[in-house]
Amino acid sequence: MLTHYFRIAFRNMSRQKMYAAVKIGGFAIGIAACLLIGLLIRNELSYDTQYKNAPDIYRLIGVYKENGKEEKGVSWPAPMAKAMKADFPEVERAGRLMPAKLFYGAGSNQLRKEDEPNNTYEEGFTYADQEMLDMLQLPMVYGDRAKALAEPFTMVITKRKADKYFPGENPVGKLMFLNNDTKYPYKIGGVIEDWPSTAHLHYDFLLTLTGKSLWDGEQGTWMAQNYSTYVQLKPGTDIKAFEQKVISHVLNKYYLPAMKAAGDVDAADVVSKAGLLAQPLKDIHLRSYDIWDWEPRGDIRFVWLFAAIACFILIIACINFLNLSTARSANRAKEVGLRKVIGSQRSSLIKQFLTESILYSFFAFILGLVLAWASLPYFNTIAGKSLSMPIGEWWMLPLIITGALFIGLLAGLYPSFYLSAFKPIQVLKGQLSRGSKNAGLRSTLVVFQFTTSIILLIGTVVIYRQMQYILHARIGFDKEQIVMIQGTNTLKRQTVALKEELLKLPQVQHVSVSGYLPVADSKRDGNTFWKEGRRKEDPGVGGQKWYVDDSYIPTFGMKIVAGRNFSPLMPTDSQALVINQAMASKLGLKDPIGEKITNGWEHFTVIGVVENFNFESMKQQVEPLCMTLGRSGDVVSVKIKGGNIQQTLATITGIWKGFAPNQPIRYTFLDERFAAMYADVERTGIIFTCFAVLAIIVACLGLFALAAFMAEQRSKEMSIRKVLGASVAGLFMLLVRNFLKLILISMIIAAPAGWLLMQKWLQDYAYRISITWDVFLIAGVAILAIALATICYQAIKAAIANPIKSLRSE
Repeated sequence: MLTHYFRIAFRNMSRQKMYAAVKIGGFAIGIAACLLIGLLIRNELSYDTQYKNAPDIYRLIGVYKENGKEEKGVSWPAPMAKAMKADFPEVERAGRLMPAKLFYGAGSNQLRKEDEPNNTYEEGFTYADQEMLDMLQLPMVYGDRAKALAEPFTMVITKRKADKYFPGENPVGKLMFLNNDTKYPYKIGGVIEDWPSTAHLHYDFLLTLTGKSLWDGEQGTWMAQNYSTYVQLKPGTDIKAFEQKVISHVLNKYYLPAMKAAGDVDAADVVSKAGLLAQPLKDIHLRSYDIWDWEPRGDIRFVWLFAAIACFILIIACINFLNLSTARSANRAKEVGLRKVIGSQRSSLIKQFLTESILYSFFAFILGLVLAWASLPYFNTIAGKSLSMPIGEWWMLPLIITGALFIGLLAGLYPSFYLSAFKPIQVLKGQLSRGSKNAGLRSTLVVFQFTTSIILLIGTVVIYRQMQYILHARIGFDKEQIVMIQGTNTLKRQTVALKEELLKLPQVQHVSVSGYLPVADSKRDGNTFWKEGRRKEDPGVGGQKWYVDDSYIPTFGMKIVAGRNFSPLMPTDSQALVINQAMASKLGLKDPIGEKITNGWEHFTVIGVVENFNFESMKQQVEPLCMTLGRSGDVVSVKIKGGNIQQTLATITGIWKGFAPNQPIRYTFLDERFAAMYADVERTGIIFTCFAVLAIIVACLGLFALAAFMAEQRSKEMSIRKVLGASVAGLFMLLVRNFLKLILISMIIAAPAGWLLMQKWLQDYAYRISITWDVFLIAGVAILAIALATICYQAIKAAIANPIKSLRSE
């Protein structure tokens, strides 16, 4: 019997090639989208699950609440880990990382072997405790994990870096120099396996925090917060109770005395607003979007958003199936009536129609798998992943079979019961044409399809405009034609000589030496500031302190709104500050020039105020900032003139070789670094666009097939109207009018829904566009034009058809 069902199903498919193609094609696109998003979700949810102790490892998050706002961060004082281990019996291990790029040695460095003269630029450095190796139980290739970071000035490297620098040998005990610093060589204490792609930690070089180091001065103070702290808790620990216990103990035993000793009069108030969270290790990658972190992470909200969109596309494809099945019910009514007359039971008819649906689903799954496999490289590019199709996995074949059966049954359930319910007497008397008359359900489903498509299109337009706004908004500095030469700290005091040589070039306007740059992933130095003499009366103002030279402000085209820039001719400028407007406002300085400011141990005089400029993501307000003269020579920024940029770069490269013959020049453009800050926004826009296009394609496939069916159903009516004198234009409007009504209804529903969704998305940005009426006009006109183009062919074909062909049998 099953063979008979399949034979009939294949026969129906061969007779209705266009409808079969629409059903299978629409399903396949939806399935391909779901497969790709499924791979992405599987990858995202698998982060940090590979560690043996993963369920018991947590990262400590600091929480500060003020004026109804909640800020979260990962920075803790150096003694925090030691206090956790000593004071809390629930803690089995506690360790620290210091991955911030603002510190010497962390982030990126010039690296070379002891016996080689040439430097190689490397990224992925962090300072780490020995306890981090013990906690994560990192697999070792060479060396003893228990003491790999136990000695001062040791480091652990990954296997891929060991293979790069020491191919075919055990590098444990070998020495390497960072940034030509031969005074403090680092000995390799061990080699770990490469981090998996699903680890939120991905550093190639772990520098020890054990013993004497460059950071001895802050190891005992609770007033400098530069370390991420991880703890391994004993199984069964009550996390909520632990959080409350820790924050109360640490604040009162350590923070409060340290702050009072430093003279903070508002210490008790600050402590009362502080809190602590223990973030599970497996949550760090996807649930850190509202936490100030050192590195970019994923975002669970976007994962589920894209999953929902993929599901909507699949639902749209299922709607096509339902619409086409019910619309063509009149064509199959006689078949149902005749089969019932000769003895077919309703149950057998239901099985027949379900078999057809499952067969369509299987073909769609096969095609969808092929489409997903073919588009996976492109999807990896836009998603920033390296996913692969798990064809060889044991669960893949059962998943396909189960999925095909489930979707086939789900999509075919209503049509099978609907079609099998026809009464043979009514059908054979010609009294039933339910496919053409019962259009309410089809209309509702078409509205759903196009409402979803319009919402996606609105999202695409809004994301594109926000991206353009970010890239072209007035940000308070000039990011064009600034070349940033990296790794210049290896030149030591020759950096000044390099600057002087570059200034001799006619193509160069300005040169500045500073690693503190107005783009993310640059040096940062957080401080607390007060007006001098007001430390015991006023709360401190948190802000940045950057070390710059006298050329910094003109190089980056910043605008001085009060006072003056630094001058090398004025010795007193060594204790001077140029602040931004945000700092002046926070400190309540109405006339800032000449005011005295302190951070607790240094005292400065304000000589200038610059217009606010965005030096972090535009998702947040401009922070208070102070700039002071000082050395930070790991980046030389060169403002060049227009013209032959390649020739200018070649000249700069030639000068560099004279200063650092053993270190290749490495430079980037400031505008490129600025754009890279918003790569996630760009990826989101591209993915939205792709899914919007897919949704529109699937919806239009169904619309095309429905238009063809309606034209076929109304062919005799059109012929009679034409014989009676109806014009081609009138017939055309008669056919498209209902479809246009459905599109307009979709636009009315989609506009407020799209506005609400994108308003919520834009809330992440302190600086954002307004959603104007033309966004909805663009989306609506685009959908209307696409829909008209889809149905025009069938409508015009029906309107100009020869009426004799339809009426010859009457």
